[in-house]
Amino acid sequence: MTTNGNPPEGHLAAVRADVAVIDELLRDIAQRPVDLSDPDWVTRHRQAPPPVEEAGVAAGAAAALAALLDAYEAGGPPVREQVRDIFRTYRSFRWAAHLPREWKSAAEFRRRLVHVSAMDQGADPRDELMTIWSLCNRARELGIDVEPVLREVADLSSDADHYGFGSMRALIMRGLEEHDIG
Repeated sequence: MTTNGNPPEGHLAAVRADVAVIDELLRDIAQRPVDLSDPDWVTRHRQAPPPVEEAGVAAGAAAALAALLDAYEAGGPPVREQVRDIFRTYRSFRWAAHLPREWKSAAEFRRRLVHVSAMDQGADPRDELMTIWSLCNRARELGIDVEPVLREVADLSSDADHYGFGSMRALIMRGLEEHDIG
């Protein structure tokens, strides 16, 4: 529900409260050490259920993520800053809550870029840039014109440079670059 194109404040506050609970339930999983000396760690990691499933919060995390992304797209600058703050504050949620891996349409490409934008550089802007390039490569393979989508999402993105690597707006526009990232 929106008012003049903006989600009601109470709705975003309720989503924040849900994310706080989900984040707490994910925290032990997110902070679990990985024994890199174990030769089977990669296999074990790949065979493990997604963290949101392991924590029993898959449905709630998906609903919260959808609500956050809807608010980010529909809201004005203050709402988008609140959504970015939720992703900054609740790092375990940010790490574990994702859109479905498979996608094929321009709308799904856009939604994934919106997710990257809302996370506002995440823990490391280099990872976010690799994600942007990977998304753009896949979109190009699918015949999607990436430039207008990048420009739309860049317009929603922050101008803050948190890590000295450029703003999220600038990182999104770097999706115009073509890189073979394998």
